[in-house]
Amino acid sequence: MTRIDFEIAGGGTVYRLPPLTRAARTWVAEHLPVDAMRLGHAVAVEWRYLGDIGGGAIGAGLVAR
Repeated sequence: MTRIDFEIAGGGTVYRLPPLTRAARTWVAEHLPVDAMRLGHAVAVEWRYLGDIGGGAIGAGLVAR
């Protein structure tokens, strides 16, 4: 069974990326600005940045669904 680090949710102009594992939370803390928009514990990402942020996380070995 593959562990899921981020679950991509939402649509339209804003997506949510809740970090589901310790590795994902560490990646967020190390790679995203402290003042990044949050919705609850999820990082809120405009659609135009989703590819870069998701690609960076996947490139670091994390799994997104």
